[in-house]
Parts: sequence; C-alpha cells; structure tokens
Amino acid sequence: MPLPGSQTEKNLQEAFAGESQANRRYLAFAKKAEEEGYKQVAKLFRAAAEAETVHAHAHLRVLGEVKSTKENLQVAIGGETHEFKSMYPEFIAKAKEEALKPAETTFDYANQVEKIHAALYQKALESLGKNEEVDYYVCSVCGNTVEGKAPDKCPICGVPASKFTKIS
Repeated sequence: MPLPGSQTEKNLQEAFAGESQANRRYLAFAKKAEEEGYKQVAKLFRAAAEAETVHAHAHLRVLGEVKSTKENLQVAIGGETHEFKSMYPEFIAKAKEEALKPAETTFDYANQVEKIHAALYQKALESLGKNEEVDYYVCSVCGNTVEGKAPDKCPICGVPASKFTKIS
C-alpha cells in the first residue's frame, strides 16, 4: 500500500477512476456496436472492458480499499448515502437551473435508486452471515434495483417488468 498522501497514491486513485470509466464506456460502445450489427467490434469492446476491470481491481487492491465484506458494505452505504443526500440533489438543482431536462431526469433516476441501494446494503449488513437467498432485478432504463421479483411497472420510470434484468 502506498504512503497516504503520496503521489503514487494519487496516481493509483486516478488510474482506478480512469480504468473504471473506460470499462463503463466500452460496455456502452459494445451495446451500440451490437445494435448496429457490428458483432466483432462489440466483442472487442467487451474484451477491452473486461481488461479495464482487471486493471481497476488491481489498483483498488493496491490502495488497500478492498476489505472485509462488512467493511465494504459500510463503505458502500456511506457512498450511496452521500450520493442521494448531497451529490445528486446538487446536480439536479443545477440541471434545472440550466434547463437541461435530460440531465435532470438521469440525475433524478440515479438519486432515487441510490436511496434504494443504501437501504439494500444496510439490510445486507444487518443480515450478514445468515446467507438468505434473495433475487435482485435491475431496471434497464433507470437502474431501479428490487428484491424478490420485478414489479409489473417500475415505480421510478414507469417501464414494464420486461425491462428488468434478473441478476445472477
């Protein structure tokens, strides 16, 4: 683990952020390539995305940020709570002020879902070690995350249950 406050620590944090963003970007590019019929390009984007994940995880491990599941849940709760209490409300307000409705909508969807994530992580923390089997479904439009089964209609964005993906 690098010395706290060192340039190497800052570089690892920057590299983690960059690799993480590249992963998500390449997966979005793969989806678009697939839609346009470029299966081989989509496969290449997915391969590169997986490699970026390997890099990001390695940087995070060297930073010492992958801890016990209990500690990881606590960090996740803190992060999600920050997002829905501070970050997204500020982003929503600025998007409204600038009359950028698509940005406002995506920030609002994320804000609502981060509250759900914090609650799900808290529930997992409280039941840690009980190994209860629960299915999760994620809305492909807004990211709503639900336990048990997909709702008939997403309470956040209104799409039907068919837009939810079961997570394995």
